[in-house]
Amino acid sequence: MADHSNQGKGYEKYAGILAHPTSFPSPYGVGDLGPGAYAFIDFLERAGMNLWQVLPLGHTGFGDSPYQSFSAFAGQPLIISLDDFKEAGLLWDDDFRDMPNWDPNRVEYGKMIEFKNEMQTRAYHRFRDPSIKDAYSTNPEFMDGFEAFCRDEAEWLDDYALFMAGKFHFNGAPWYTWEDSIKNPTAKSRAEWKEKLADLVGYFQFLQYIFHREWTALREYANNKNIKIVGDVPLFVSWDSADVWCHRKLFDLDSKGYPKTVAGVPPDYFSETGQLWGNPLYKWNVHKKTGYDWWIKRIRHQLTMTDFLRIDHFRGFDRFWAVPYGEETAVNGKWVKAPGVNFFTQLEANLGYHMPIIAEDLGEIDQSVIDLRDKFDLPGMKILQFAFENPDENDFLPHNFTRNCVCYTGTHDNDTTLGWYKKCYEQSRDKLRRYYNTDGNDVCWTMIRACFSSVANMAIVPMQDVLCLDSWARFNTPGSAEGNWTWRFRYEDMTRQLEERLYETAKLYGR
Repeated sequence: MADHSNQGKGYEKYAGILAHPTSFPSPYGVGDLGPGAYAFIDFLERAGMNLWQVLPLGHTGFGDSPYQSFSAFAGQPLIISLDDFKEAGLLWDDDFRDMPNWDPNRVEYGKMIEFKNEMQTRAYHRFRDPSIKDAYSTNPEFMDGFEAFCRDEAEWLDDYALFMAGKFHFNGAPWYTWEDSIKNPTAKSRAEWKEKLADLVGYFQFLQYIFHREWTALREYANNKNIKIVGDVPLFVSWDSADVWCHRKLFDLDSKGYPKTVAGVPPDYFSETGQLWGNPLYKWNVHKKTGYDWWIKRIRHQLTMTDFLRIDHFRGFDRFWAVPYGEETAVNGKWVKAPGVNFFTQLEANLGYHMPIIAEDLGEIDQSVIDLRDKFDLPGMKILQFAFENPDENDFLPHNFTRNCVCYTGTHDNDTTLGWYKKCYEQSRDKLRRYYNTDGNDVCWTMIRACFSSVANMAIVPMQDVLCLDSWARFNTPGSAEGNWTWRFRYEDMTRQLEERLYETAKLYGR
């Protein structure tokens, strides 16, 4: 695990890029942890960047959202590099003969998932076939590592692997519709299902180990180049997840496993009817009695993977929006108090160092959320697009920043800066032009310079803004169920000219 003990208290100035691994160049339909990822790290180094921010790295479920995954602990099998399997002799050139033609600018999730599942299954069966002399199965270091991983991570891995095996067995159906012997397993029936689905259980353990190996190697590569990684933890977990299936007492569910209330946010900047996420809510009184054991393990686990953690929907630790299950929108919800100070006090005590956490403090924020954030010296987020949406004086204008914050041009939930500028009110464009004394013809780099020149400790820019892309490259539109999480870039986008421009801008402002 990385040494986080000196992080957060100092004022080292960071500059970085937000790019989820699915966006990387790759010949296999989706960005992965292979050569495209390493090329991106090299690009960051040459560009003088020292931060890389990702979205949640979990195994995504329906809708392909990184914020809705099958486990709060498992990694995303879809970003495992198939090149790793080829080098190990588990995939052969003939296996790729009928590979689909991919759109280099978009992830086509349907056919990509089918292709990757087929290839990973083929690799696993060859790994288990004693007649095939491949690099993995004849490598004692790999086999010892696999066994050690399964043993060390058993507390979450066993549940996740059996859960995913169950989903495959029941053709993708959610756990609360399974037959009772596995939906509500006893120790005996659980053991029986584990034996019955042993091959599938082994398959998902294998994929998690490969993900772990690839991610650990990539992170070490980045850290050796003085690039730290900012991870992302959603506050809530998916209803159809291993976590809810195995830890039902921690969630507000009825006797059949259905939520009594679900998560969302009230009407805000992004949506007139709010956002209805549908995640089951926590029974915080039960978590408190356990000393927040599940949460502490979750944060500890994520901090073995990244150097900093952004907590999505931080305000939910102060109060959360509870919507009765069955509502069609988030309008008819209510605010409910969360543990706040008590939770973070125990988390910091258990970690033993200042928490390297970024608070996503956007949306409906009141003074109690600000007090919670500031009590633990957590940096909040400043979005430059928001500074000019509001024609009045506001906290997102750089002259109002404090040092302990993270400045973004926009986030994964915003339009690209170019797309935003084209669509926003003329009053907003006029304010931006006057504020930065610009004609607006190079608005993306005007905002990047503004981000880097601010007093914020961290300045992070989406890759789409670095490339000056229009709205077609937007990564996510909150409230929209289709077309999200698909954007990709190419090797040729990472030009020497772009590296030099980023480098000069970062160094000019002491980053």
